[in-house]
Amino acid sequence: MLSRRGLLATAALWPMAGTVMAGAVVPAAAAAATVRVGSLPFGTVSWEAAVIKARGLDTANGFTLDVVKLAGNDAARIAFLGGQVDTILGDLIWAARLGNEGRAMRFIPYSTTEGSLMVPPGSAIGGLKDLVGKRLGIAGGPLDKNWLLLKAQAKDAAGIDLESQAQIAYGAPPLLALKLEQGELDAALLYWTYCARLEPKGFRRLIGSDDIMRAFGATGSIALLGYLFEGSTVSGKAEAIAGFARASRTAKELLATDPTAWDVVRPLMSAEDEATFDALKRDFLAGIPRRAIATERGDGERLFGVLAKLGGERLVGVGTTLPAGLYFDGAGNG
Repeated sequence: MLSRRGLLATAALWPMAGTVMAGAVVPAAAAAATVRVGSLPFGTVSWEAAVIKARGLDTANGFTLDVVKLAGNDAARIAFLGGQVDTILGDLIWAARLGNEGRAMRFIPYSTTEGSLMVPPGSAIGGLKDLVGKRLGIAGGPLDKNWLLLKAQAKDAAGIDLESQAQIAYGAPPLLALKLEQGELDAALLYWTYCARLEPKGFRRLIGSDDIMRAFGATGSIALLGYLFEGSTVSGKAEAIAGFARASRTAKELLATDPTAWDVVRPLMSAEDEATFDALKRDFLAGIPRRAIATERGDGERLFGVLAKLGGERLVGVGTTLPAGLYFDGAGNG
């Protein structure tokens, strides 16, 4: 099984210019100063990485950024678990699950922007009760955290069981977004980038995941997406990882304050018009984490408890709380 995972991880990696080939001799100091980050097609990691490279933020912070292109979420997880990359963007709940299973995981908050339930222009759906009998697309599958929270909110606030009272279709986000546009779905729970692309076309958000999390006790917007590192990577490349965390924060601040920083990002966004670009930019900037790590952890604990009740061990694993030391801000705080 381990050898198969290794083969899959290797197959998932796309060749990159400048990649060190097997057998090449690399100075130890150079290898230690490199941070390999996995990036998905059209993912926002590539946006941040472009700013880091264009502004020399990696060199200024004592490391070299190596962006490794990966084919999708499954490939990213395989590459990360197999040690093919140092970090990927991952879900807080998955990171906690790995940590509770014995891996010394570290989580650097990346974004608070989450998905929303989208409805078409002119839709008569005005609230959760209106979803009864409707065709509802769900990105991420039956155990997706946003779907579990939406179901719980529908039951608590509207007294309905969406799983039995709506026509549910699970699928990949781009397919569901297309089906919603074509009128084959009445509503779809989608990730934020797809929501932002639909808004300029007249689609609207019925309810956002952030709103639901606040209804379940969150005191603010939670960063459920973050850079994941193995504890051994953080300890083995301490200065490089700390530098990466600083560069990540600086890149986000540049994007928030310097309009010219978007010049290297826009070609990566596949934004066909100004309205789409503005929507993607707005939601990305709105998701920049700005809360103290202790506050993030407090809300993370609350949400973990809710999801443990909703999804059970199939979702959160064996743990009943977030593992100690999970959060990391690049300075040893967590």
